[in-house]
Amino acid sequence: MSDQQLNNLIKMLDQIIANNLHQGDDDKVADVAADHLHKFWARSMKQQIITYANESPAELSALARSTIAKLKAVPE
Repeated sequence: MSDQQLNNLIKMLDQIIANNLHQGDDDKVADVAADHLHKFWARSMKQQIITYANESPAELSALARSTIAKLKAVPE
């Protein structure tokens, strides 16, 4: 995966989170964002962001890490 692809995935994840901040608490925002990723992202995109989070979680926001953790818990 190229750095540009990864940067695009992180940017999209951050935008999805930002668009759902009105949901209220962080746990609800992460739930909604993870559901969005599960429904609309290709399996390869989900795997890339999960792999990145496993390798470099400090580079992601707390909400992004929470969202990815919830995404990992959803069965394909």
